[in-house]
Parts: sequence; structure tokens; C-alpha cells
Amino acid sequence: MSLLLKDEIIDLLDKPAIQKRLVITPILDRDEQIGASSVDVRLGNEFIIFRKVMFPAIDIGNHESIRTEQLKYQERLRINFKEPFVFHPNDLILGCTFEYIALPKSIGAYLKGRSTWARMGLIVSAPTKIDPFFHGCLTLELHNAGDAPLVLYPGVPIAQLVFHRSTTEAEYKGHYNCATGPQYPRVLSLSEKNKFWFSER
Repeated sequence: MSLLLKDEIIDLLDKPAIQKRLVITPILDRDEQIGASSVDVRLGNEFIIFRKVMFPAIDIGNHESIRTEQLKYQERLRINFKEPFVFHPNDLILGCTFEYIALPKSIGAYLKGRSTWARMGLIVSAPTKIDPFFHGCLTLELHNAGDAPLVLYPGVPIAQLVFHRSTTEAEYKGHYNCATGPQYPRVLSLSEKNKFWFSER
């Protein structure tokens, strides 16, 4: 695998053949958003928040509880552009990238939080890797690890995408393809696939 630099990223964005093209949309200003070896992505305006008072615990071993009660402890919220979202210490929320991305079959990526936000206590994480041929907005796990509330604004740069080229082609086969907002965790699928490890309920 090799890290892609700015000129290579731009070349992929401009590929005539759609199958070979890297898609990141919208990019409002290439000079500002594309760095020496990464592309800035911005915070979308949809979030999934956790209702702490509504549930005692998330138990993937309790299959029926997961099936019927997941929406009781998670709620989708939309914040308009130019409106603040106050993010309190120790809270965990799911956000998403404003950009929709589509990777060619020979390009993978990693998403990294921006150091400016990290120095204020905001931890931004996502899947450890983004497989080739993934399409969609990326769900972001956001954690305020600081001592003060943070005010987030949709549209503000929140993380960076770092790309690498593989020597062969692959194709994403996960559950979260073609998402246009933050995705609820597939807890029911996790529960069903691991029944062997749970006691009878």
C-alpha cells in the first residue's frame, strides 16, 4: 500500500472513467480542503444521541430487548446549518460527514480526527479503515473527553481522510454502504451472530 499525496488525490478526483474516479462531494474549495496528503471532511447536520435515562444497559445478549428497545435509547436529531449543537463532557454521539464519498476498487482510506479539536477534548473516531469501493457518508463516533461543553456547528471541518492505493482490487461488502447520514449500530445483527456465547433468556 502507498500513501496518496495531493497531486495523486486530485488526479483521482478528475478521472474521466467513473469506475476509477474518487468521489468526494461537495468540495467547496479544493485549495482549502485538500492538504499535502489528506482531504478535510466537515461535520454533517444529522446526529444520533443517546437517551441516558431511558435504559439500564445495552445488552447484546438480550436478543428480544435489542429488537424492541433500541430506538428507546437512541434518537435521531437534525441541526440546521449555522445553528449550534452543545456537546457536553463525557457524552457520546454519532455524527456523520457532510461529504458523500465513493472509493474506487483499488483505493482505501482512514479517517483521522483533527488535532485542533483533539486539543479541546473532542475525540473523533470512525471505522478503523474504509474499504475500497465503499460509498456513502461516514458515521463518526464523537466523544467529548474534555471538561467543558463544546459547541459544534454543521459544516465545520471535523476530520481528515487519508488515502492509500492497494496492489489489487477489492469491494466493500459491509452493512453500511450508501448511507446518507449517521447509521444506528447493527446491534441486532451482532446479537444474532453471537448467540452461542450468551446464556438462554
